[in-house]
Amino acid sequence: MERLTYDVGLDLLMVQWDNPTMTLTADAKKRVVIPGAAPGDVFACEQSDNAVILRRVYREAPRKRLTREQALKAIRSWKSLRGVKWEELRKMTREP
Repeated sequence: MERLTYDVGLDLLMVQWDNPTMTLTADAKKRVVIPGAAPGDVFACEQSDNAVILRRVYREAPRKRLTREQALKAIRSWKSLRGVKWEELRKMTREP
């Protein structure tokens, strides 16, 4: 355990922290088990001369698709073109 000592006025402040290290051993197929990792987790591997650093890659969760009822409700509540007839909408959206 490492310690840092700071001189703070008349008092002496000691800060302690635990820096745990972990040794992982690869099997015959070059696999290691990473504590805290779940199936499907993605890691970016950074290699230097004598070290390998794995960083977890976080991705946004995919958005759920709307159900048919939700889509129809959204279309009905769309206020942009209320009262526009189909023919008028075709004229507005098609090139002359």
